[in-house]
Amino acid sequence: MTLQTVAVIGSGLMGRGIAYCAAAGGFRTALHDVSAEALERARSRIRTDLDEGVARGKLEPPEATAALERLSLEPELESAVRGADFVIEAVPEDIGLKLATFARLDALCAEEVVLASNTSALSVTEIAAGTRRPQRVLGMHFFNPVPKMKLVEIVRALDTSDAAIAATAEVARRMGKETVVVKESPGFITSRINAMIGNEAFLILQEGVATAADIDKAVKLGLNHPMGPFEMADLVGLDTRLAVLEFLHKSLGEKYRPAPLLVEHVKAGRLGRKVGRGVYDYGEKS
Repeated sequence: MTLQTVAVIGSGLMGRGIAYCAAAGGFRTALHDVSAEALERARSRIRTDLDEGVARGKLEPPEATAALERLSLEPELESAVRGADFVIEAVPEDIGLKLATFARLDALCAEEVVLASNTSALSVTEIAAGTRRPQRVLGMHFFNPVPKMKLVEIVRALDTSDAAIAATAEVARRMGKETVVVKESPGFITSRINAMIGNEAFLILQEGVATAADIDKAVKLGLNHPMGPFEMADLVGLDTRLAVLEFLHKSLGEKYRPAPLLVEHVKAGRLGRKVGRGVYDYGEKS
């Protein structure tokens, strides 16, 4: 079966980026959110990303226009998944919310539809176990900013079938992504490594070894990372970073204990660009 229609559940930072890639990759794309206002913001951002893609020579103007025409905004979940061949969940990183979302998706979607979660650290096996189709549930971990980042981690849960892995790899390929297949494990590959780097950066800052700006500069110029750990944390959200570390600490042990300074930032409401202040001050919400 040729996959034609992708439904993306959640129109936040990751969801709208995934919807961009799906539409640009030739899929009819339904983007769902319970907030009509959030959906309109997502459409505006996707239009901006398409224009940027044209400016960078990644898309021809007719391709960008066609991609936007393939995108539909769906405030009702049932309408969003009706006729979908493949569904990608991108709701906030909360296991209770994800379990509830997958239960609804399982009830609404056709039996053969693959359900993918964009979780960066949570147990895909646990998510799959809450459905009647665990063989067709897996992880599809995208990276921020989704339109520019090439990698997708495909996470095989305990019962995920080879056919579901193959279908997901094909969806990712059409989105212009490279893939790696990861066995179910807390944090997969990248979140485990990234959590350690980001947490160590907070410990170094807490100890007064260097300023945040100099730590970021050292990592970018000395280790060839495109962003410093604090720039990345502010972009992703310090609350999200803390939630991942807390999960890894619980699952994998003491080496993932969150730095006290990170915990303090989150308690103070310094969550990053989305609120205008994180490790750095941005003046206003981004």
